[in-house]
Amino acid sequence: MAYNQHKKNVMCASSSESFLKQNTLIKTVITFLEGKFMKEEILLPRFLTEMKPVDPMTYEDFLQQIVEDVENTNPDELEGIDRKYYEYKKLNIQRSRRLEKQYSPSEKLIEAVNKVNTPQLWLVITESWCGDSAQSLPIIAKAAALNENIKLRIIQRDKNLHIMDKYLTNGSRSIPVLVAFDNDGNELFRWGPRPKAAQELVSSLKEKGLTKEEFNSKLHLWYARNKGEEIDNELSALISNIHIHDLS
Repeated sequence: MAYNQHKKNVMCASSSESFLKQNTLIKTVITFLEGKFMKEEILLPRFLTEMKPVDPMTYEDFLQQIVEDVENTNPDELEGIDRKYYEYKKLNIQRSRRLEKQYSPSEKLIEAVNKVNTPQLWLVITESWCGDSAQSLPIIAKAAALNENIKLRIIQRDKNLHIMDKYLTNGSRSIPVLVAFDNDGNELFRWGPRPKAAQELVSSLKEKGLTKEEFNSKLHLWYARNKGEEIDNELSALISNIHIHDLS
C-alpha cells in the first residue's frame, strides 16, 4: 500500500508539474500576443486615432472579410442591389487573387519605396464591392510591404463618411482613395480613384453613351491588359516627388 501511495504521489506531482509548465507556456503566449498588439497600437500614429476611423483593417483582413462574406451568404436570398454587390464581391476576389499572382513591383517603384526612411501611414478608403479597388489594392499592398516604415490601413467608405468627405474627387465620394501621411498627420500624397489612363477611357466611353455595365466591362478589360503597370508608374512618381521635396 505504501508503494501504491508513493506511486500516486509521484503521478500527482508529475501531473502538477506538467500542468504548471502548460500554464506557464499559455501565460507566455498570452503575454507575447498582448505585447504584440500593444506594440501595434503604439506604432499607429495618434492622429489616426483622433480621426476616429471605424474598423481600420490590414489588406489581408480586408480581403479575408470579403471572402467570408461571400462564403456565408446565400445568393438566392438576395435581390436587387444586394445581389449585384454579392456578384461584384465574387468578381473582386478573383481580380485581387489574379493580381497578387501576376503583379511584381517595378524597379522604379522598389527604389522609390526603399527611400522612405520615416514612418508613413497609407490610408485607403474603399468598399468590398468596388471593382477599381480590386484592381489597385493588391498593387498598393505590395508596394507598402516593401518597407517596414509604411503601414497600410483600409477603411470602408460608408462606415467612415466623416473621413471620406475630407477626400472627395470633384465633389464626389469616389473610391478607392489612397492618402499617405507622415507620422504627424501631414498629407504626403493622394491617389485615386483610378489611374489617369483608365479615367480617360471611362470619360470617353461615357461621352459615347455607353451604360455603366458596358463601360465597366471595357474598363476591366483595360485593367487586365495593363496588369498594374499604370498604377505602379503613378505610385512611383508620387513617392519620388516626396523625396524631391525633402531634398529641396
